[in-house]
Amino acid sequence: MGGVVGKSESYRKFSIHETKLEAKMVEAMQRRAAKGSVMKSFNSLILKFPKIDESLRNCKAIFEQFDEDSNGMIDQEEMKKCFSKLEVSFTDEEIIDLFEACDINEDMGIKFNEFIVLICLVHLLKDDNKAVHTKLQLGMPELEATFETLVDAFVFLDKNKDGYVSKSEMVEAINETTTGERSSGRIAMKRFEEMDWDKNGMVNFKEFLFAFTRWIGIDDLEDEDED
Repeated sequence: MGGVVGKSESYRKFSIHETKLEAKMVEAMQRRAAKGSVMKSFNSLILKFPKIDESLRNCKAIFEQFDEDSNGMIDQEEMKKCFSKLEVSFTDEEIIDLFEACDINEDMGIKFNEFIVLICLVHLLKDDNKAVHTKLQLGMPELEATFETLVDAFVFLDKNKDGYVSKSEMVEAINETTTGERSSGRIAMKRFEEMDWDKNGMVNFKEFLFAFTRWIGIDDLEDEDED
């Protein structure tokens, strides 16, 4: 899997890059949060899983297009070409920041699940005119709608609109869905632990996205391709 292995070491190694990128993510998410969320409950997100899953798996064709040497991952040079074709403008430093933040297993390549997270982060940052100047033109309105659903889900979870999801906010979100169920607290904590990869008690949008790809089984798709 493109999963959790090496996350804590990676977080320390790339802390400078992570901090810069995270600041941009938080700022962009706070501006987005000001518009509010249409999501009413965590359960409403769960009901969207099949449609989101289908949409994200359709990214496979885009991923394979940019994986020019067909080795199952996108390296930095391929990523630069990818952004160029998508008409997304980033500085070399920003490209390195994004690459290293999304290459969570440190194999110097972006696998499919990491690619989904990467493109969704670009979707978030493309409206952040102060931090980056982008023109994301995927030509796939359904995919952009899916990314917006994921942004909206994070905004729903982030009750105090600080750009992070805390344990208490996750508990509150789950309780809104499962009022009166004794198991709701355990469910919330399990979901939070799945998101909080660096174990700092706060979840940023990138961590949420990686957890989400696992919830809908995108990593399973990678395993099938490797067999």
